[in-house]
Amino acid sequence: MVKKIKVLIFLALLSVSSVKQASADATVEDFQVWGNVTALGNFGFVNPNNPDLKKFRWWMEGQGRFGNDATQFTQSLVRPGVGYAITDKLVAWVGYAWAPTAEPLSIAHPFNEHRSWEQLTWADNFPFGRLSLRSRFEQRFFDHNAPISGSDDVAHRFRQLVKLAVPIPAIDPNLSFIVQSELFIAMNTVDNPAFIARGYDQNRAFAGLGYKINQYATVEVGYMNQFINRPHSARPDQMMHNFVANLFLNF
Repeated sequence: MVKKIKVLIFLALLSVSSVKQASADATVEDFQVWGNVTALGNFGFVNPNNPDLKKFRWWMEGQGRFGNDATQFTQSLVRPGVGYAITDKLVAWVGYAWAPTAEPLSIAHPFNEHRSWEQLTWADNFPFGRLSLRSRFEQRFFDHNAPISGSDDVAHRFRQLVKLAVPIPAIDPNLSFIVQSELFIAMNTVDNPAFIARGYDQNRAFAGLGYKINQYATVEVGYMNQFINRPHSARPDQMMHNFVANLFLNF
């Protein structure tokens, strides 16, 4: 069991390294602070006598990200969604996201990004901990202030998250070590390849601690390494060193 845990942690942390081996002088680095609140629940409250309503789920997420050494607003996310529990472990989701974006992610000026998204989430408990998977497709639309202004292209992107939570009962039964990695793949190239190009887009690797406050709330804090790949672009690659604090609410 210990070997399995070591292998899973090693594979997740290995993804911190970029697929593209960029030299230090071709990569711009930044320190950011991210805050996230994600609330999940079901629609059983509509009619407690109808158990089928518990299979229908809701998702509400809000994020704030501050970059340029955490001195200014960089991006926020408002991401609502609805889902259906195919099994007690597998849930299908659809939703919308609004992402106002500024430097250092924007090229010259702030812009708004709108997304529709579809995803599958799966999670199960094992002797070594809780393993979670999330597979998400996004369709990304940009307003007229965006760097691809004038383009009719919609940017399609696939994201795959793998997350492992390993309990640490020797310290506290509610404490867990968290390690995760999320790979982003751009499915197409928009008119301005300096902004989005098909292929490997970015990776986010996180390691930290999680604490279960009660049956409804869990908090996670830690370090995230975010590498943004910019092939065929006048812009350099970006490496973000992010302090991340997440609050998960499950109703």
